[in-house]
Amino acid sequence: MHRLVAAAIASAVTVATLPLLSPPAAAAEVTTTDGCLQSVPDPGTTAPVDICFTLFRPAGATRTSQVPMVLHSHGWGGSRTTDPASFAYLTDAGFGVLSFDQRGFGESGGQAYIENPDVEGKDVQRIVDLVAAQPWVKKQKPGDPVLGAIGGSYGGGYQFVGAFSELRDTGATRFDALVPEITWWSLNESLLPQGVPRTEWATALVAAGLPTNALPPVVLRGFAETTATGHVPAYLHDFLDRNGPEWHVRNGRKLDIPVLFGQGATDNLFPLDQGLKNFSRALTDRARARSIFVGYNGGHTLPSLLPAGSNVDIPLVTEDACSPTLGSPSLTDLGLRFLQQNLQGKKSGLTGLGSFHLTTAAGDRCVTTPSVSPTTSVELGDVISTVGVGVPIAYPVAQGPLTIAGSPTLDARITTLGLDNRAFVALSVGTSPLDARIVQNNMLPIRENGLTFNKPRTGIELPSVAVDVPAGQTLFVTVSPISDMSAGFGSRVVGAMRMKDVVVHLPVTGS
Repeated sequence: MHRLVAAAIASAVTVATLPLLSPPAAAAEVTTTDGCLQSVPDPGTTAPVDICFTLFRPAGATRTSQVPMVLHSHGWGGSRTTDPASFAYLTDAGFGVLSFDQRGFGESGGQAYIENPDVEGKDVQRIVDLVAAQPWVKKQKPGDPVLGAIGGSYGGGYQFVGAFSELRDTGATRFDALVPEITWWSLNESLLPQGVPRTEWATALVAAGLPTNALPPVVLRGFAETTATGHVPAYLHDFLDRNGPEWHVRNGRKLDIPVLFGQGATDNLFPLDQGLKNFSRALTDRARARSIFVGYNGGHTLPSLLPAGSNVDIPLVTEDACSPTLGSPSLTDLGLRFLQQNLQGKKSGLTGLGSFHLTTAAGDRCVTTPSVSPTTSVELGDVISTVGVGVPIAYPVAQGPLTIAGSPTLDARITTLGLDNRAFVALSVGTSPLDARIVQNNMLPIRENGLTFNKPRTGIELPSVAVDVPAGQTLFVTVSPISDMSAGFGSRVVGAMRMKDVVVHLPVTGS
């Protein structure tokens, strides 16, 4: 899956030698080599799977003048990059680069197990083995290259499955720095929050995998059942459960390496909260102090039409006010400086380490904060429900000017009347309930199964945001029985859920 939704919708390694698909070719003083290596069979099969790659050796890289290496891979449904010009900013700076086709895509074989640590995790480890065998690649010790990684979406997922699977299997990772962009913490949270499918994205995921028959039958069957019924079968939940940082952290693992995160605040596939959780929970304290989080308006962005979203008119525009604030014209340039500092030991003037830097919804300001947890609580009383004709309802929370940057939550006592009760909630901003728009196009479900009466629920997640509420406008909580991202799987009975004694906890910041 690529940054823009338009792109999304549409066994052992012989480390002593480099297998070739075609003769090396020099372009712009970069030597390019295409090849494939063999990795583990798909589950339930016995034939090794080819993982194909293109290796870029920069000018001057030799056994006596070794260079660090940067791995790259593509988004879901894509393929590796073979043009040296695409990585000129890295090779000109003295890095080698290897771009590879992930299992099930491009020239690689097998099917995609969506970054499973026992499948794609092994693929990435074999790629690292191959890199470590190159005499011109700098090593910290034999078999351990000086290594970074870049890539977005699925190309961020391989970075985490590679680093975490090594940590699980050997107690340490050979990656020294990561630069993942618009990727996930938990696939279940992203695709199926509280078991409510994001149907538009599930459909896009399946469609993008069809040209190469990428998805195994169990996943196709699971998504078909989910899309048809709105209920997530246990086998699909279990398939996705291990395929992200959340599972590794749940099992006691954290990465102790610096990471530059880029995450889309208007991303409604892997929303802002997914990146915030990675930064807060997937790293050790020491690693976090050497890491940077940049949030921008962009990512996998579909417009929110009902309820109306804040960027409904410009859904594909990427706005990043934070990279310039941190001294770089773009996140790519900031990533280069990050790799230079952590792989080459160069003083690149990096600032903002250990903090969150979030572009506001208007796209013109960067808010920097050390924490994204709530700081202020507002009592709303017995005011929120989905009672009535089923239209979204906005309830006032606070008057501007104020700035919200982080992850708000909600407490309430919930009464439900149906068997499967769903409502969708988000923060919104406007001059009145009639013109209030959902901040950065994201909503999250509240789900209750069965009849309940005044059941207490605390810490209900609202979408993470960064927004300036100007003077003369109001911050609202919008509650809706439906949401575009979960088309067809909203409230089962209009008016089936009521919330009393509501308290909203807001991450209010003054910076």
